[in-house]
Amino acid sequence: MTSPFTETSGQARFKGFAELAAQGPLQYLTLFTGVPVWLVTGYAEARALLAHPDVVRSPLDGPHRDHVFDSLVNSMDRHMLNANPPDHTRLRKLVSGAFTRRRIELLEPRIREIAAGLLDDMAAADGPVDLVNAYSYPLPITVISELLGIPAIRRDDFRRWSSVVVNASVHPPEVYVESALAMVGFIHELIEDRRVAAPSDDLLSALIAARDGGDRLSTDELTSMVFLLLAAGHETTVSLITNGVHALLTHPDQLALLKTEPERLPAAVEELIRYDGPLQAAIPYVAAAPIEIAGRTIRTGEVIVFALTAANRDDARFGDGAGLDLTRTENQHLGFGHGIHHCLGAPLARLEGRIALGLLFDRFPDLRLAEPGADPHRNPGLLMNGISALPVLL
Repeated sequence: MTSPFTETSGQARFKGFAELAAQGPLQYLTLFTGVPVWLVTGYAEARALLAHPDVVRSPLDGPHRDHVFDSLVNSMDRHMLNANPPDHTRLRKLVSGAFTRRRIELLEPRIREIAAGLLDDMAAADGPVDLVNAYSYPLPITVISELLGIPAIRRDDFRRWSSVVVNASVHPPEVYVESALAMVGFIHELIEDRRVAAPSDDLLSALIAARDGGDRLSTDELTSMVFLLLAAGHETTVSLITNGVHALLTHPDQLALLKTEPERLPAAVEELIRYDGPLQAAIPYVAAAPIEIAGRTIRTGEVIVFALTAANRDDARFGDGAGLDLTRTENQHLGFGHGIHHCLGAPLARLEGRIALGLLFDRFPDLRLAEPGADPHRNPGLLMNGISALPVLL
């Protein structure tokens, strides 16, 4: 069977994950990357293992490790998503102060302004519009760029580097290293510029100033956190918006329900993430000790990959897991992870998703797919579940 991770058709990708899930909630196999792993497709098993104290990160063991020198790895991977307690506890405590509810809530007017401006630009277009280039990508990249002070003139460069970095497994080592070096160099410039500038209330300044008693982020921890925000933070939101729009446009009954009952929008965002979320899998973990689960034994040092696409469609947990149902309740999906590594940026992603979808369908109530019978191209890779282009008619 072809790996669902590298399927570029959404239908084939979901079918592949369903076939794997039908073989059991977890199984030992070799990924397309050549790495043998325990692939977890069951919801209950994924949730239990993600919270298991012996399921840990393997820091500094990222893509193309044999081709990446230590200083570059340290500049990218010393963030909390790759850390285990007690380092994880310390880093999350330091960084969480920059993601306060107040800071996120204050972003709403500006996010709405950015989205409205993009919709104005779309309205002026003649013919089909690619939703990704016109809306799904520029909205979150503008938000994170303004938060971190990325000049507009550099955003195309950043997009090029980021697309390689987040899908490293499908790019040659030299291409990955070149993009990673360029991004890390750019991050160093951003940090140095902000350190010598007048104090401000932006996110990057908050991270630079983050302190808990005498403790603060080291240089590598700071560059790694900014790297994580830039590379992973915006890419997932691009897919949240694009996949969500595609799901609604291919389920007209659900879209009609949302238009009739717009108060369902927050719940709709959760269901869209469950149904066709931005991530195929979480960053791999390893077993720190033998673990018995579902009649299988995961041995110490073995790699564990959580197939979120499969777990979030597990019929045993969600009933008709492959169906889209905006009225679904008790929707505790794993789209933002679970346990100590639950996504710290989830409130911002949810806010952007609600604003993006709400304003889009308010502005263009007759929005439809330009190629209604087509199955949009999906980018191959281990982690991301992104549609590369989505032509729509306004």
